[in-house]
Amino acid sequence: MNAEILAVGTELLMGQIVNTNAQYISRKLNDIGVNVYYHSVVGDNPGRLKDSLLTALNRCDLVVMTGGLGPTQDDLTKETVSLVLGKKLVLHEESLERISAFFSRINRKMTDNNAKQAYLPEDCIVVRNNNGTAPGCIIENNGKIVVMLPGPPSEMMPMFNDTVIPYLEQKSGYKIVSKFLRVFGIGESQLEELMLDLIDSQEKVTIATYAKDGQVTVRLTSKSRTEEEGLNEILPFQNEIASRLKDALYSTEDEELEYVASKMLLDNNITISTAESCTGGLISATLTDMPGISKVFMRGIISYSNESKMENLGVRPETLDKFGAVSSQTAAEMAEGVRKMASTDIGLSVTGIAGPEGGTDEKPIGLVYIALAHNSGTEIRELRLAGNRSRIRNMTVLNAFDMIRKYVMGLKG
Repeated sequence: MNAEILAVGTELLMGQIVNTNAQYISRKLNDIGVNVYYHSVVGDNPGRLKDSLLTALNRCDLVVMTGGLGPTQDDLTKETVSLVLGKKLVLHEESLERISAFFSRINRKMTDNNAKQAYLPEDCIVVRNNNGTAPGCIIENNGKIVVMLPGPPSEMMPMFNDTVIPYLEQKSGYKIVSKFLRVFGIGESQLEELMLDLIDSQEKVTIATYAKDGQVTVRLTSKSRTEEEGLNEILPFQNEIASRLKDALYSTEDEELEYVASKMLLDNNITISTAESCTGGLISATLTDMPGISKVFMRGIISYSNESKMENLGVRPETLDKFGAVSSQTAAEMAEGVRKMASTDIGLSVTGIAGPEGGTDEKPIGLVYIALAHNSGTEIRELRLAGNRSRIRNMTVLNAFDMIRKYVMGLKG
């Protein structure tokens, strides 16, 4: 079954509202084996809405529409769909009663135009709205299916999950099963080269890559009768890719890098302290997003100035004089200093030039040093990052958590 999602509302075209409904519906349809081929948006204009609906019906089996079911004159979705499909709008008494009860519940008077929402296309399947006034509906017509749902996500999502998905599952007969492998330290083009033979030979299992925020995700997808069957088809590809990526692969469960690293600290009871300069506390803030991290995260220090590095972390003045604040030597002393002060298993530090000013030919913007101090010594990672201040800082955080992850892996392996 091939689908188009058609969102109705001039406010979407004007950028006043983000069309999050399309993303949500696409993900849910994908889970039950429905192929989403098109996303469309049209304003509150009956002529253009009619043209958009006819186009969607011509190229897809299923059209899911959101918006335009309100009580006002510009809410014309039902009227336009009924016209295109040759259906009459008839009063649905139960919906009228539910709308009236809704207004009684919130202690507001129901106006006459709200009754408009209770008129639905004849012979449709009514989709109850437990969170608002506009009911939705499903229409089957000449081998096509049109679903109409209200625009507010708080109303649309439960209606879609409770009624539309079970209805479509019976029609589809397939499930789309996906596994998401998360990778750090390998670019998207290099990753594709490593898997090119698998990509070229894909049949039942499709392989796709996409990059985001310095990371790459590999999506393995199978269209199967059951979830178990799909996972069994994916597993050999997952194992082969994992063997090629080695420690660049940090999750097969679509988890964020910082979550994986933090969980490893917790699971292995490894205590940590941090000293941050250019990231200004971002690493500490990210750590504290993890529930229960207080068991292992003992201390976080923001040492932005040289004075703070000396007074709070014990960085030697001669180190700063000779090598500068942004240097591997300073990063090492910061990490060793915070580890000693907090008596933790590991101490992590970052120092760098995030820009947009402060760079030189010798030390350009994007130069960052991360140090990880532990019982066996101190590891240093030098980064040469590109982008604006925000990207440099965020990439530094990701690299810091990657160092933590690989350190714990080394202990275990």
